[in-house]
Amino acid sequence: CMHTQYVALLRGINVGGNTKVNMALLKQVFEKLGFSDVSTYINSGNVLFSAKSKDVADIVKKIEAGITSEFGFHVPVVVRSRQQLEEVLAKVPTTWENNTEQKTDVIFLWDEVDSPESRDSLSPVEGIDTLIYLPGTLLWNLNREHYGKSAMHNFIGTKVYKKMTARNINTLRKLVALLQKA
Repeated sequence: CMHTQYVALLRGINVGGNTKVNMALLKQVFEKLGFSDVSTYINSGNVLFSAKSKDVADIVKKIEAGITSEFGFHVPVVVRSRQQLEEVLAKVPTTWENNTEQKTDVIFLWDEVDSPESRDSLSPVEGIDTLIYLPGTLLWNLNREHYGKSAMHNFIGTKVYKKMTARNINTLRKLVALLQKA
């Protein structure tokens, strides 16, 4: 039976002092849950793994429960398959970078805010924010010198902000490359 490659994206760890998650321990949690080919990428909580199951909702429940029992606090998790991440990446303009000139974020949405309306609710500024909705995802690109005028600095506190986890485009490109090498 074929395994599917997935990435689990953890929200809000290792940014403040109270949700410290050790990557080696996190890897062990996934292995104890019966997942295979487990590896982590950078400290922001990206776990690559394979699973027999295709039931993503069930996988998420298992992972969240495993993290809570190991670390003692709840961490919301979003899980995407390799194919889903490849499809998202294929829609990102190749000229979009995350560097000193540009900021490009990939925002992974929880189901309850996954709709084209989530894009409009963030009030992107014409000529400043390029904000593209894809199922499960928002792609956000802007020129860093316009950040002050961007809707991005009002993002924290929005309904969408509370129901998502973001990665910059460099991280997404690297995760897809790692899955393709595995």
